[in-house]
Amino acid sequence: MSKRTTYLLLLSLLLLSCNSSGSKKDYIYHQEQGEIFHTGFHIKYAYSRSLRQEIMAELERFDRSLNPFRDDAIITRVNRNELVETDSFFRNCFNRAQEIALKTNGKFDITVSPLINAWGFGFANMESVTPEIIDSLKQFVGYDKIMIDAEGKIVKSDPRVTLNTSAIAKGYACDVVGDMLARHGIENYMVEIGGEITARGVNDKGECWRIGVDKPIDDSTGMQHELQTILSLCDKALATSGNYRNFYIRDGKKYAHTIDPLSGYPSQLDILGATVIADDCMTADAYATAFMAMGIEQSQKVAATIPGLHYLFIYEVDNGMFGTIQSDGFEQFIAD
Repeated sequence: MSKRTTYLLLLSLLLLSCNSSGSKKDYIYHQEQGEIFHTGFHIKYAYSRSLRQEIMAELERFDRSLNPFRDDAIITRVNRNELVETDSFFRNCFNRAQEIALKTNGKFDITVSPLINAWGFGFANMESVTPEIIDSLKQFVGYDKIMIDAEGKIVKSDPRVTLNTSAIAKGYACDVVGDMLARHGIENYMVEIGGEITARGVNDKGECWRIGVDKPIDDSTGMQHELQTILSLCDKALATSGNYRNFYIRDGKKYAHTIDPLSGYPSQLDILGATVIADDCMTADAYATAFMAMGIEQSQKVAATIPGLHYLFIYEVDNGMFGTIQSDGFEQFIAD
């Protein structure tokens, strides 16, 4: 290679480097919002242009895979026992759900829909649910009754087994959009879908992203909001689950909207609200749901075995006030 050629190559690389760093200095924060999976999303990121078209295309691909209310979605076709080729979205979500089911001894289970449907929205069918009905439904509820074989095909032990990934898919969708933004070289972004959040880098003030956690207010309308705390997230994901607006009382005991997949009955309330911080939002989303069914003591034991996972539990004390329990190190995320 001649000296002139070497000089021109070095000059070209230098100019490319300057242009690349210069373009990042020109990045501005864009904000996208809309609706997906019957819930809202808000996405903010620093880039040279809007990526709304790319974001919506990625969400559409995800929706075609894991929306159980969409007739042509892969998960819907699996539930109808059709021969269908699964995609990476489906397999990643399914495999993580199965891992967490094992870790929680079945308290997290994406086959629980028949039991949820039996109780009805807001326990509308509560008076008609009998032990016989629960026993009959439990025959085809259980994460061990379905698997993906080596060829990526679904295998069920009972054709009546169905999947509903609503307790993990929103968190996974946050990760999917975040990964897409990262592939564009974006370092600073926040993706929120239905209250689940993935945050990387900093906000437009150069600070970690500020996320508010609601206090448990006994308000069936869901319109009243009062902050329990404000969290500061730079490179973490967050999910929350709460039963304090969704319960009924029988024989003096409160029962949650969370259905225990093992018993088939609503969980007796222990944790009123669970806020989970993890390295990825799919994990945070699933454990926030699982902890509601597991209760404080068992949740603490499981959480201690998961690297990078932190929690804040809200519970009711005898005088009607609320108490909190948090994992060691959770205080690092509480904003000043």
